[in-house]
Amino acid sequence: MRLSEPILTARIPSWPFGDPAKRKVVSIDEYTRTGGYQALEKALDMKPTEVVAQVKDAVLRGRGGAGVPAGLKWSFLPPADGAGHRYLCINADEAEPGTFKDRLLCDYDPHLVLEGIAIACWACQLDVAYFFIRGEYHHQAEVMRAAIAEAYAKGIFGPQGMFRGKVKFAVECHLHRGAGAYICGEETGLLEAIEGKRGWPRVKPPFPAVKGLFGRPTIVNNVETLAAVPAIVTRGAPWWQSIGVASATPGGMPSWGPKLMGVSGHVARPGCFEAPLGIPLSTLVNEYCGGMRNGKRFKGAVAGGVSMGVLGTDQFDVPMDFDIGHRANVLGLGTACPTIFDEDTDMVAVCRNIVRFFKNESCGQCTPCREGSGWAYQLLTRIERGDATTADLDLLVEVSGSMGLGHGTTICGLADGVDWAVKTIVGKFRADFERRVKPRFIPVHLAAR
Repeated sequence: MRLSEPILTARIPSWPFGDPAKRKVVSIDEYTRTGGYQALEKALDMKPTEVVAQVKDAVLRGRGGAGVPAGLKWSFLPPADGAGHRYLCINADEAEPGTFKDRLLCDYDPHLVLEGIAIACWACQLDVAYFFIRGEYHHQAEVMRAAIAEAYAKGIFGPQGMFRGKVKFAVECHLHRGAGAYICGEETGLLEAIEGKRGWPRVKPPFPAVKGLFGRPTIVNNVETLAAVPAIVTRGAPWWQSIGVASATPGGMPSWGPKLMGVSGHVARPGCFEAPLGIPLSTLVNEYCGGMRNGKRFKGAVAGGVSMGVLGTDQFDVPMDFDIGHRANVLGLGTACPTIFDEDTDMVAVCRNIVRFFKNESCGQCTPCREGSGWAYQLLTRIERGDATTADLDLLVEVSGSMGLGHGTTICGLADGVDWAVKTIVGKFRADFERRVKPRFIPVHLAAR
């Protein structure tokens, strides 16, 4: 199950279409020579509402984790009121462990992303864009900064109007670097950070489309989501729907289009690959990654970012689409960047390490997350050491299962990462945990009469 041609990676040599060793940063001159910014020119000949409708018809689902259709999100914006700026915030925080797909686009084809940004701004009538990039992406930030400067020099952005004044509507685009906080990947935490505040997620409603950055209507989109927009504008929604799969759930939302999938862990050839949504995980590993490393057997995998939970040994053939949540008992597809574990992996250590990450990255705003993630980490450390009892294992499941957005006890979904890590790893690899804990005997006293 492969694409007939690269789409998002058309200018980024990637297996099986090209040699990754030949990758280089695509300048604006090379980008325009190979068809770049033609989609923007076409979009500017359309009414903004027509562009929104086209993206909505394509059912371009968000590539950042939640899978909310971009066109649907755009349609939530209120009409322009002329009372101030309207914003587009691009989420390039990409701090989810094991995820590196957006980095590929920022590294080598920044203008594909900028063209998507420009089209989204025209479609939604957003006059200011903030490209929020994680603090650790030092090189990527400089690549994007240089690309934005090129786009200004060529008249894509700037006060003269979009595309060298083709339309009077003008867009300003700014790069904003984060300070390394995972929580800023949550859209309202990102908005707080751009405003110069501590990256604490906001209580919702109101939602960003109504009251977002600086209290004005705002759209927050992922890097890969926006990079897909030029192809949809150029080729149309029916073409986009020819790639991927329909939903396995009656009346469910489909998984159309190509997807960047960054595979890491115990595989022979880790890397970022472009594949159609719906590709089985086993095909991704065996055909794209050259199989399991050293011929070992598959034991499990992080589905798509550690906050999504873990796949079991019997779920190697699960399709990588947005239906994976109910198919495989995980939170969802997430970023579609799986981390693969072989037969020698200690799943207790995996669980402890994931929970440790969320403990460290908790912003501390919500008590169940701030305290509960620490308690879960202490319990897992005790289990890994061999000092725990079966009661500790039961307590671990109880503590983790009482926190998170899904349980209505926190403002954002960070604590859900602890919940889903614990319940999927303990649930699917319980024998690994039971071997490390001591049985707890409760004495029973019988009174003779």
